[in-house]
Amino acid sequence: MKRLLATALLSFVAATAFAAGDEFTLTIKDHAFEPKEITLPAGKKVKLLVVNKDATPAEFESKPLGREKVIPGKASATINLGPLKPGRYAFVEEYHENEAAAQGTIIVQ
Repeated sequence: MKRLLATALLSFVAATAFAAGDEFTLTIKDHAFEPKEITLPAGKKVKLLVVNKDATPAEFESKPLGREKVIPGKASATINLGPLKPGRYAFVEEYHENEAAAQGTIIVQ
């Protein structure tokens, strides 16, 4: 019984670890990010919801954050981040990374 209770408690804690954090949305449309800058709180776990409104796949990539995620066309994906230190973290839509509209910055403060 103790083992079952411990397993249930561990599952609950793991499932809610990011639920307590804030959620922020980043949209990709016409291979461009909106907003181009997004401000996140320092020292907190957050969820970044990336919504791809294009019909083709897009790839969110941030080398400074060590994150990359392919988002199919007309779909979305959640990227868990943090806790992060204050600073500026660049991100790109990798398939169009040389276009200015496909670049952005996460500002953590």
